Amino acid sequence: MDLEKPDAERPTPPVPRPPRRQPEAAGEGCLVVAIRPPVRTVVFLVVLPVRLVWDACAVAARWLGRTVFRPLGRALLWIGRAVFVWPLAGLWRYVLVPLGSALAWLGNLVVVVPAGWLYRYVLVPLGHALVWLYARVLTPFGHGVMWVLRGAAAVCAAIGLGAFAALARLARYLVVVPCAWLYRWVLTPVGRAVARCAKGLARLGGMLVTGIGTGLYWITRILLVLPLLAVWRWVLAPVGRVLAVVAREIWNALGHAWRVTGYISLAVGRFVGALFRWTVVEPARWVYARVLTPVGHVVRDVVLRPAAAAGRAVGRAVRQSLASARATLRQTRADLRRMLVGEQRPAPVENRREPIGGDTRTLGSSTTALTKD
Repeated sequence: MDLEKPDAERPTPPVPRPPRRQPEAAGEGCLVVAIRPPVRTVVFLVVLPVRLVWDACAVAARWLGRTVFRPLGRALLWIGRAVFVWPLAGLWRYVLVPLGSALAWLGNLVVVVPAGWLYRYVLVPLGHALVWLYARVLTPFGHGVMWVLRGAAAVCAAIGLGAFAALARLARYLVVVPCAWLYRWVLTPVGRAVARCAKGLARLGGMLVTGIGTGLYWITRILLVLPLLAVWRWVLAPVGRVLAVVAREIWNALGHAWRVTGYISLAVGRFVGALFRWTVVEPARWVYARVLTPVGHVVRDVVLRPAAAAGRAVGRAVRQSLASARATLRQTRADLRRMLVGEQRPAPVENRREPIGGDTRTLGSSTTALTKD
């Protein structure tokens, strides 16, 4: 007996969610409503033949790729392998690799081995001799030369420092001090006066340029900017909005027409396929299944099989006749040879492991290792 669950344990049924509201399309202006139907009609009439031609070309391209280009590509691939890959692989495997191995062996024998011998028995002793000469002769001689050069350099440095100190003191009192006095008491006041004059002239020029620029700015603004702004705001912007709406509607109409003509092209293709099937394929299949196949079976059973059996019988008879003729000819030739030359026995060969003539080894004789007692 089923027991009812208490209310606390009963599963609560799911609460259905309210369907989402689709965002309402924004209000469209009268211009859009007015130009949309004629634009879509004209675009549909223009796009329909293009879509039909496009789908026909696509179907033809798929058929050509499946029945022509793919087998042709496979044939070209096989020809390429047979003409290029396999000869090159054979050339590499059977010509270049052995030739490279031979050249490597020859190079090792002619170059590597003499070079190793030259390095081991000539260059290494010569290097050791040069190292000994550098360490025992050149290094002490170099140290002595460097000691002499250091002494000479110290003497020259002392003489140079003395001469430099004398020349520096002489240059200070003959050049630096007069130049500093000239800069401080002559050039500095003159430079300050010239700078003040240049600053006043620059301020005057700036005031003139500012006045001229302000006048040109207002003249340009009144004569050019304001008219161009009015033309942009009241002429070009509305025309651009209208052209943008027209272009958007043409683009949308193109997309809509392309989709609709796709369905129409699919329906036309299916109709043409069904028509071709019921007018060509199905009659041909019925003729093949109902007419050609029974006729072919009758021809095979009544004509071809008896003809093949007769041909095989004739062939067997001809082969037997030829075999008997060859045997007769061979026997006649052997009889003529015996009549003219006589019986020729082969000369006995010593130390043969097999017996001659009727003494050959067989599994039934007792001379074999398998049946020997």
